[in-house]
This record gives sequence, structure tokens and C-alpha cells, in this order.
Amino acid sequence: MVTSTPLVPKSSQSNASGTIATPAQGSTLADVLERVLDKGIVIAGDISVSVASTELLHIRIRLLISSVDKAREMGINWWENDPYLSSKSQALIEENRQLQERLQILEAEMRSLKALASSELTNPDSMPTKPLSTEKGTNPPDEI
Repeated sequence: MVTSTPLVPKSSQSNASGTIATPAQGSTLADVLERVLDKGIVIAGDISVSVASTELLHIRIRLLISSVDKAREMGINWWENDPYLSSKSQALIEENRQLQERLQILEAEMRSLKALASSELTNPDSMPTKPLSTEKGTNPPDEI
């Protein structure tokens, strides 16, 4: 008489019920996310839109998903110096606004000086011939 035995793996992966535990069976979303962030994942692809073998649009997609620590290990840290992602952004925006105001004031002064200079060139009789003295009893330098 021939007897058959069920095929059960002889490794430590089998449990009391005879089922085989695989790494994906006990993984929750948190486990998968932790693994991805720990190791990192790269997704790359190309998208092309063509009409009659004429390429109209070509998009190259390169996506890296990792934890901040893993990205720093790889030398990727652009977010640390981006002013819009750091706490310095409000100070930089305020400084930029102040500089824009100063620039507008200086440009207005330049326009008024140019207008004054051009009016003096067209009407030379309106220019004073001697500097005016501001203090009593002092003579202008050319009269000494």
C-alpha cells in the first residue's frame, strides 16, 4: 500500500495551520510605506504625444520617493535653501517689497532731475548766475 503525505515546507515559514506566510501577507500599508521610505523608490517614464509621426510633446518624468534622511544621504536637500519652503520666506518677501518701494522713489527722483535739467537747458535765463548765500554776512565764494 502507498501512502501520500501532504506537501508542507520544512522551513520555519509554515505555521500550525499549514499555510505559508509570505512577506506580503502580513504587510500593512504602514509597513509598505516604512519600507519604501527607508529604502527609497525611483519611478521614471516618458510620455510622448505625436500626430502623423510628428512629435508635439515629450515629457520626461523622474520621481524619487524617500524619507528626508535618505534624501540627505543621497545629497538631495534643495528644500533647505528654497526661500518659499523655509521660515525665511516672509522676511525675504518683506525685504523685496521694501526694495521695490525704494526703487520706485529713486526712479521718480531721477525723472524729476532729468525734467529739471532739460528745462534749464531750454531756458538758460532762469538759471542763477551766482550761488545764493544762506547765512547773513557771508559772501559767496567767487566774491571774496
